[in-house]
Amino acid sequence: MDIIIQSLGFKASEHLETYLQDKLEKLEPLHHNILRANVTLFQAPDSNLSNSYCEIRLEVPGNDPFVKKHAESFEQSISEAADALHSILRKNKEKEMDRQHAH
Repeated sequence: MDIIIQSLGFKASEHLETYLQDKLEKLEPLHHNILRANVTLFQAPDSNLSNSYCEIRLEVPGNDPFVKKHAESFEQSISEAADALHSILRKNKEKEMDRQHAH
């Protein structure tokens, strides 16, 4: 899977990029056709504590799942976004299996 990371207004650390890649690689077994993950990391302009945002769009055949999460740290927002994608992919896979068993 190709992972494109955009960090707006700052340079993402190697640690953050590795953390993100580890999280996204865990999604691959749920969908064998993930072409690319487009990730945008940014901080909201307000002074709110939970202003570290992570947006992830997975490019897959059909509809591209998209999630946007925010938390106090980028690690936390990445983790929440990856968990949300995990459930979306799992639900899609279950629906696909149900359709196959229906025929």
